[in-house]
Amino acid sequence: MLPADPLSDEHDDILVLVEAARRGDSEAFARLYRAFAPAVHAVVLTKVPSEHAPDLVHDAFEKAFKELCNLKEPTAFPSWLNTIARNRAIDFVRRERPAEPLREDHLVAPSSSPTIGAELLSLVRSLPETYCETLLMRFAEDMTGPEIAARTGMTPGSVRVNLSRGMKLLRAKLALRGRHV
Repeated sequence: MLPADPLSDEHDDILVLVEAARRGDSEAFARLYRAFAPAVHAVVLTKVPSEHAPDLVHDAFEKAFKELCNLKEPTAFPSWLNTIARNRAIDFVRRERPAEPLREDHLVAPSSSPTIGAELLSLVRSLPETYCETLLMRFAEDMTGPEIAARTGMTPGSVRVNLSRGMKLLRAKLALRGRHV
């Protein structure tokens, strides 16, 4: 029997859930979805307008479900899933090619998390992708450093570095605009 919390003991639970999902256990895959959807949402938001993000999150998980048997190492699930999400977002941008810059009044994550203003979202999106994704997971999805590490496959130390460097770059961009964080 699988533990009640989708990822209470992160590493082992991911392996158990991925293996169960590979065997066709839809509940195990649903639990992976619940655990990883906020991270995938943040990854997608680095590239697409928020109104399209839920569909792309769904698409990424649909592709992951279909391709799960091809995943060689179950411990690679977090980074593999985020790569699928990035590719879905890139494909969307290539297809859509918006005629005018993105305009968003606010960004709302799938789980009632905080909102980010359009100006701040634009600045975060202008950062290198790794920092952008990590900052959106932290601020748009309200994930902790350890949660980000578990949902991306990064080490907690790498997450701390990305958050720190990303915030430093964001502060510099805000300072140029006369704003402070």
